[in-house]
Amino acid sequence: MPYYKPFNIIILGFDGALGSALIGALDLFSFTGVSWQRFNNEDVAPRFNVQIASLHGHSIRCSNRLVIEPHINLQDVESCDLLLIPTIGDSIEKILKQTTNLIPHILRLHKKGSDIASNCSGAFLLANTGLLDGKTATTHWGYAKKFVQDFPTVQLEANKLVTHSDNLFCAAGGSAFYDLGLMLIERYCGRDVASEVAKTQVIDVRKRIQSNYANVKMYKSHNDELIKQVQEYIEENYSANLNVSSLSAHFNVIPRTLNRRFQTSMQMRPIQYIQHVRIEQAKRLLENGDCNIKSLATEVGYEDASSFNRLFKKTTQLTPKEYQQKCYRL
Repeated sequence: MPYYKPFNIIILGFDGALGSALIGALDLFSFTGVSWQRFNNEDVAPRFNVQIASLHGHSIRCSNRLVIEPHINLQDVESCDLLLIPTIGDSIEKILKQTTNLIPHILRLHKKGSDIASNCSGAFLLANTGLLDGKTATTHWGYAKKFVQDFPTVQLEANKLVTHSDNLFCAAGGSAFYDLGLMLIERYCGRDVASEVAKTQVIDVRKRIQSNYANVKMYKSHNDELIKQVQEYIEENYSANLNVSSLSAHFNVIPRTLNRRFQTSMQMRPIQYIQHVRIEQAKRLLENGDCNIKSLATEVGYEDASSFNRLFKKTTQLTPKEYQQKCYRL
């Protein structure tokens, strides 16, 4: 069985946080790579190392009076892959005043490249850092008017369950957290692992907004900024006529250099990454249930349906029709 180095997730703990949001996030990510494997008698391989952190390591008194002991002192967190800001369960004005000393740490981790995600009213705390200025966000519909008044420079999209701008993510609240969680799991671990989590948690992704995302931008752990830009371009234009020559021309780099740097950063060639993104998008369309299998190849950028079908089966061991039938069994 392959070894996966777990991604590091820090859940920000503070007095007045919603207890279920803290514990729910801890469970969802902690059991990724665990529950599905146990159900199928496979070796357990946790995909995330999840810790609750508080300022100075102080106990966290949640809004329901539950007291939680954190795993780590927030000041000791030098870096992480994801910092998750939970729902504010107490008065928003009160909590924003009490958490100003958390802002430098959120900014510090963001500057080091951490993804930052908020759930429900946690968007107020994230917006209070200034990171959301000029970017899209969402929050619970009941707080939408207040959010617009408090943070007029943030582009609130209250009709959306999940938003993401660059490496900033927001969920609207309530069950929308599962949409956010599944999207982040897919970002780090891929579509198949996210599907496993949905099935073990009995989350019917066909009825959720998750399937409507054009393409989830995948986590990029390397430091080659050019290759990150190429990846972003591929993820946003996967249905276009992409190849090494067109990518090289667009980014003003010779094909040999592009291939070499892509291989060094990603351990694959650009054409393989294009195929990967297209197959992942095809999976998502099939899971949505409304996809016409005959037009699937065209929708993800292939003119030759037979070539696409061969690639899909080689990658998933299933035909598109078989995959669609399988993903409907929760």
